[in-house]
Amino acid sequence: MQALQASLGSPATTLALAYSGGLDSSVLLDAAAVLAARDGSRLIALHVHHGLSTDADGWLAHCRARCDALGVVFDSAQVQLDQGSGRGIEEVARVARYAALGRLCRQHGAQVLLTAHHQDDQAETVLLQLLRGSGLAGMSAMPSGQTAPALLGDAQTVIVRPLLGVGRKQIEAYAKARQLAHVEDASNADVRYTRNALRQRVMPVLEQDFAGYQQRLARAAVHAQNAQQLLHEIAELDLVQCRRDDHLLMPPLRLLSEQRFFNLMRHWFGLRGMRMPSLAWMEQMRAQLLTAREESQVCVSHPDGEVHRYRERVYLAPRRVLPDPDDEQPVVVALPWKGEASLPVPHCYGVLRFDMIDADDPATPGFDADWLRAQSLEVRGRSGGERIRLAFNRPARSLKQQYQAADVPAWERPFLPLVSAGRSLLFAAGVGMDCTHLVTTGPRVRLRWQAGAPSKAA
Repeated sequence: MQALQASLGSPATTLALAYSGGLDSSVLLDAAAVLAARDGSRLIALHVHHGLSTDADGWLAHCRARCDALGVVFDSAQVQLDQGSGRGIEEVARVARYAALGRLCRQHGAQVLLTAHHQDDQAETVLLQLLRGSGLAGMSAMPSGQTAPALLGDAQTVIVRPLLGVGRKQIEAYAKARQLAHVEDASNADVRYTRNALRQRVMPVLEQDFAGYQQRLARAAVHAQNAQQLLHEIAELDLVQCRRDDHLLMPPLRLLSEQRFFNLMRHWFGLRGMRMPSLAWMEQMRAQLLTAREESQVCVSHPDGEVHRYRERVYLAPRRVLPDPDDEQPVVVALPWKGEASLPVPHCYGVLRFDMIDADDPATPGFDADWLRAQSLEVRGRSGGERIRLAFNRPARSLKQQYQAADVPAWERPFLPLVSAGRSLLFAAGVGMDCTHLVTTGPRVRLRWQAGAPSKAA
């Protein structure tokens, strides 16, 4: 109870709790229910049904019944696991579980998600990361509180782990004193899973010869977190010097030491929600970026995307599928606009933005809002021969010429959509709006293209 209260600080209006029905989450639920009742907070227990065990339906029923007895709101989600992704089942299940928990938190308006990770879990994580040869970020293990947009799907929900300073023996003693019923997952004894092997075979031996090792490993994780925070601050400073808009500049990148370069790139990958690459991959990527001639177009593949160097700029692009070159006609998608601020264009991997212009602003042209609503808008890719006129005092030019003038990289052009109304080309992403139908009076709309998922940071 004290650990939970200390981790939360001021009472939260709505608390969500990840509740599997196991011992650890059952203890956390019991303590949180008491605290929520005392503080007048709303507590919601969230259960994720993976379908991996024949007992999963029984666990779901147990969790619902337990919450009913405590007077706690209960909700659940069933997920389908992609077991053909090439990743281990533990990782696939973890990713699916957190994504489902994030969705449930948003549905219930909860911005705090409590999880029952405890001190022994922290020790397991540190050991596991050491055995994997991880760097400081891995050895930092789990912080007591964090946002995890890549896992939860948003940057507002905070994961809080109030039991990180509490050992498994204390949790077992609490459950015994409160006579708490809980479920047992038979797979926890299966030593084919890495964490179970550590828990069943390695950690008992450590406890015999190094009693209290969990606290020391947890302390080492805090030291690693502090050092990682310093690296984060340095990366932020370097990012200010190296970033321009959505890309990095090669001249300041060349001035960075090798390790500072790697630190910056890992930070940038993290901001874009991409997995951390290996050191060997980073070394190869750095060598290609630094040694290529200025006119070269470097592309280094990453599991989650691609690193491109175009002239003296470095871009980080998500993994995308190029249009089929054998298709005679580009994909055409009807996109009727009814006044929305944005419309997603999934096949182009981005979002079309509709920015309203102040009616009293005569300097900014746009499409008449009522006129645009009445059009049958279509989004498509290039088919060849398109021309666009960006200003009345300039001639119409081919899209290829406009892309070159706007310095749009060649590898980006296949993913830039065109917006048309009938035979009139209204907008070309990466270039701008055709001036033919632009006005400077009345309610107007400016079209803008945002590449990539809108929730990702630059």
